[in-house]
Amino acid sequence: MNPNAQPTAENKHVVEGEMTLTVRIIGLGIASMVVLAIVLGFWRGLTSPHVGKAALIDGLLISEVIFASALILLGSIVEGFGYGLSLGTRWPYTRNIVVLMLRGDPEAAHRVLATAVGLCALALAILDPRYTTFVGLGLIVVTALFGMGTLYVLAGRAPAFVHGTHGLLAYLVFLNYLLALNYPGVQLFPYINATVALHSVLFAIFMGGMVTGQRGFGTAIEPFLHPRRTSQWIFVVHGTAALIVLGTLGWMSSAYPVAFTLALLQAAVGFFLFHAVNLKPKTPGAMVPFHQMMALLITTAIVLHWHW
Repeated sequence: MNPNAQPTAENKHVVEGEMTLTVRIIGLGIASMVVLAIVLGFWRGLTSPHVGKAALIDGLLISEVIFASALILLGSIVEGFGYGLSLGTRWPYTRNIVVLMLRGDPEAAHRVLATAVGLCALALAILDPRYTTFVGLGLIVVTALFGMGTLYVLAGRAPAFVHGTHGLLAYLVFLNYLLALNYPGVQLFPYINATVALHSVLFAIFMGGMVTGQRGFGTAIEPFLHPRRTSQWIFVVHGTAALIVLGTLGWMSSAYPVAFTLALLQAAVGFFLFHAVNLKPKTPGAMVPFHQMMALLITTAIVLHWHW
C-alpha cells in the first residue's frame, strides 16, 4: 500500500499484518489441515460401509469438521499476527482476495476457507436435509454475519459483544458437525444442555472473544492488581470462567481426564498469552493460535470422552 495515498472509505481502516517465518509455518500447517480434510473426505467416502449419496455425506462430514477447526485456527493467526484489518472493513471479499491468499495473507485465507465451510454445509443440507445439517448451515450464516461485525469491533465501531459472539458461534459450528460425525442423530442444543462440562468451556470461549474485542486492535490490557478499565474487568471475568472450567473438569475428571489435563495446561498458556498481549499488543504472536488449539482440543476431548 502506498503510504502517501489518501484514505478512502474502503481502505481507511486497513492495517497490514506482520508476515514472519512463524506466520508462514503456522499457515502451512493449517493449509495441510485443509488438504487433509479433502483427502480424508475422499477416503471416508470411498471406504464408508454406505454407498452412493450416504457415502458422499460421510465424506463431507469429516471434511467439514476439519474445515471448521482450521477456520478457527486461521482466525487466531489473524489475531495473533495483526491481520485483523489487513483487508479493512470491506466484507466479504476484495477483488484480489485469492491473490492475497496465495501471497500468504491469513485474513484473505480465512475468508476463502469460510466460503468453503459454507458451501460444504450447503451441500450437506441439500443431500441430507435434517435438523443437524439445517442447524449447521444456519449457524454458519449467522457466524459469517458476526464475522463482518468483528471488523467493525476492531475498527472501534461495534461493541466487544459482537466479537465474543462470533467466537462462540464458530465453536458451535465445529461442535455441530463433530456430533454429526460421531453421534448421528444427536442434536446440538439438547446435547449442550445435557453436557455440563461444555457449559463453562463455551462461556470461557465467549469471554475470550470479549477480551479481544474490548481491548480493540493493537491495544494492551496492561498488567494490573485492581482492574480499572473495562478491558481489565472483562479479563477478570474471562479468568474466572477459566477457573470454573478447571473446577468443573476437575470435579468430573474421572469422565474427562484428558480434557482436565489439557485445561490445566491451557491455564498456563493463558498466563503467557496475557503477557504476550501486553508486550506486543498488535502482534502477540504464536501464543494466540496455540491457545485456540488447546481450546479446540479440550472441546473435542469432552465430546469424544478421551481417556489416557
